[in-house]
Amino acid sequence: MSTTKRIAGAALAAALGVTTLSACGDAKDKPAGASDAPKSKTVTLVSHDSFNVTDTVLKEFEQQSGYTVKVLKSGDAGAALNQEILTKGSPRGDVFFGVDNTLLSRALDNGIFTPYEAKGLAGVKPEYVLDKEHRVTPIDSGDICVNYDKQYFADKKLAPPQTLDDLVKPEYKNLLVTENAATSSPGLGFLLASVGKYGEEGWKDYWSKLKANGVEVVDGWEQAYNERFSGSAGGKKAKGDRPLVVSYASSPPVEVLYGEPQPAEAPTGVSTGTCFRQIEFAGLLKGAKNEEGGKALVDFLISKKFQEDMPLQMFVNPVTKDAVLPELFTKHGVVIEKPENVAPETIAKNREQWVKAWTSLVVK
Repeated sequence: MSTTKRIAGAALAAALGVTTLSACGDAKDKPAGASDAPKSKTVTLVSHDSFNVTDTVLKEFEQQSGYTVKVLKSGDAGAALNQEILTKGSPRGDVFFGVDNTLLSRALDNGIFTPYEAKGLAGVKPEYVLDKEHRVTPIDSGDICVNYDKQYFADKKLAPPQTLDDLVKPEYKNLLVTENAATSSPGLGFLLASVGKYGEEGWKDYWSKLKANGVEVVDGWEQAYNERFSGSAGGKKAKGDRPLVVSYASSPPVEVLYGEPQPAEAPTGVSTGTCFRQIEFAGLLKGAKNEEGGKALVDFLISKKFQEDMPLQMFVNPVTKDAVLPELFTKHGVVIEKPENVAPETIAKNREQWVKAWTSLVVK
């Protein structure tokens, strides 16, 4: 998946031989009196390919609301957003899910959303509410971080790197693989981590050092994580030889969940000082055919039921205050206390020129 969003959990699951659940349901199972909403109404969610939800959780929403949910998966996050921009005013669905803080300005500037203050928004952590006009509602967060192969570093008796500064040290030469910032969401997030850490004046110098230290750049997460990274199940099969990769803080729990046999401890770790916080949003599409159904669907996406289902379906973190993480996340995941951040308006102003400068410096 080239620029498919963060966690790329669905792709990782697929790489480990797991079939993800498809979003489906039937409004005819709605119990009598459960809702006054019209029967046999369809509400369409346009999303990137990594959207997933447990069938029973979605079915419960359908029964209670009277709406049948149709999920229209549209490739990676950037491609899906571009299609909605091209069909502005005559959208393919009612709600769009998957625009993140790296691309948020593009969506808002193109006016593809109708403002809607979701029911339950007060329960969302305020630091995730980036649009005060409520054109979009925060749904999940994930941290783009360097992951490391525990076995490699144990065998070499070398401490794994923990910070961005560590990655340019001689002992980590030729160990890191990252995704192209021009074609990949985690690649762009890692670039933004360097901007957040070193500022607009210092990030280029950092990447010059990283290039001199042998960083490898590939097109997307799938290739980086499941082919080049020595610590993942896919990478082991492909005989990957890079023990450091740009992925997500939630990747280690996924390696445990789908390990065969399931390991007692995650085989990969997270370099906690290398991270960029990615936030994903959903919005009611302007011109939606089923606006009321769209509003109900947005409300559902920040409900406790969906928020607690989400971590093991899309391998991202909930944004609501009352959602409880599953034990797999708390036992094998890490909490990133101080991720790097760049203000959405700063990203909007500089994203294209940063990517062009990065490409000239690192790839060409």
